[in-house]
Amino acid sequence: MSQNAGFVAIMRLSSMADYAIVIMAAAARHCGGARVSAGQLARETGLPGPTVQKLVSRLSASGLVRSSRGVGGGLQLARPAAAISLADIVEAVEGPIALTACVEQTRHECTLEDACTVRPHWPGVNNALRGALAQVPLTQLAQEVQ
Repeated sequence: MSQNAGFVAIMRLSSMADYAIVIMAAAARHCGGARVSAGQLARETGLPGPTVQKLVSRLSASGLVRSSRGVGGGLQLARPAAAISLADIVEAVEGPIALTACVEQTRHECTLEDACTVRPHWPGVNNALRGALAQVPLTQLAQEVQ
């Protein structure tokens, strides 16, 4: 985090990643019970229905939730909440966790790329960040704090 002339830059998740975490935490609180609908998750979280539908689609494509249609249908976690990490959820929405674009093989946007001495270190930093997020299980995020 840097501070410059009263401005504080904060590294943060995108709104969609944040919303996906909120949705997954709500879904985890239904574990062991009946399936939950996207509409019910929208009501419980206060998120707009179309946003929940979009994120449920991404989370389903990533293998974090399963959905079924028809009577008794709805959503459920594809694995136990304890086996789903914060890193899993963020990557389902954002893709691989990386602080800089220069580590991506197909991106060559940085003017310092050829002479950068820091670039070789970014994969290790990214792995450390992913490792930290992987240590936070969905069960922890689903707990209601008193």
